[in-house]
Amino acid sequence: MKQKVAVLGPGSWGTALAQVLAENGHEVRLWGNNVAQINEINTYHTNRHYLPDLKIPETIKGETELKAAVKDVDAVLFVVPTKAIRAVAKEFSQVAENQPVIIHASKGLEQGSHKRISEVLTEEIAAEHRKGVVVLSGPSHAEEVAVHDITTITAACEDRKLAEYVQKLFMNDYFRIYTNPDVIGVETGAALKNIIALGAGALHGLSYGDDAKAAIMTRGLAEISRLGVAMGANPLTFIGLSGVGDLIVTCTSVHSRNWRAGNLLGKGHKLDEVLENMGMIVEGVSTTKAAKELADRLDVSMPITETIYDVLYNDKDVREACRELMTREGTFENEF
Repeated sequence: MKQKVAVLGPGSWGTALAQVLAENGHEVRLWGNNVAQINEINTYHTNRHYLPDLKIPETIKGETELKAAVKDVDAVLFVVPTKAIRAVAKEFSQVAENQPVIIHASKGLEQGSHKRISEVLTEEIAAEHRKGVVVLSGPSHAEEVAVHDITTITAACEDRKLAEYVQKLFMNDYFRIYTNPDVIGVETGAALKNIIALGAGALHGLSYGDDAKAAIMTRGLAEISRLGVAMGANPLTFIGLSGVGDLIVTCTSVHSRNWRAGNLLGKGHKLDEVLENMGMIVEGVSTTKAAKELADRLDVSMPITETIYDVLYNDKDVREACRELMTREGTFENEF
């Protein structure tokens, strides 16, 4: 059945997901506050800054007014950076006139509060303006979804019917959706894998090979699982798409902003220079700070995250940080 969907955030991932929805026959409005970008989408059906080779379906309508974008929609998909989630959710709640399903495909933890994105959305969007919140997450690159590469991700919600609604909304022959009731686990895996991807990129920048890559991904997954379980997640979620799946794709691909940023750090570039060079949000940088503070509060051991934090925020030398991480006192592998 054809649905009306507002996609909030015309970055690479928001644009790719809007394309999936449009190709599935839904009416799609793509909202952003950059007038020139929205004019480009409506006039030329391109979004060259984010996906330069993509021809956007002409049925997608760009909007700069949030009230117009969300008018009478069945679902609202948030794909804005984590730091903007609260402000956009608050504005949406002020202009909304009905009760759509709220979906988010952003990955991170809020600075200061350390809250997951679904928690922020629930706080800021009045109950009469949301049927529920569904998390859409998993191993995916916008560049590959845009060219119809095979992709599988997860729709997570405690309400199974809402998860299945999102599953049907997006699923087609190149984009497969699984459902999962573990919102905490899916959001935690989505956020924390960006930290490990920074480390994987840094190891590549230091010219380490596949052994080092396997080490940081495996031990990184252990850290993600420890913190996630302490927050209330199902440990099995972390061996699924939004756990090990998302970790693999983010730690091994040049499409990953976090991997690219880490690679530059490993080559000796300073953080400010790296972020300026990227030209897009690198969620792993802010997530590292939030995760480190959260781990301290919950008394969870996360040595890789702590090491990356020191590199990012205490200007620690990357190679020295790696040496210190490797020469810590020996521990039991399955220690949880």
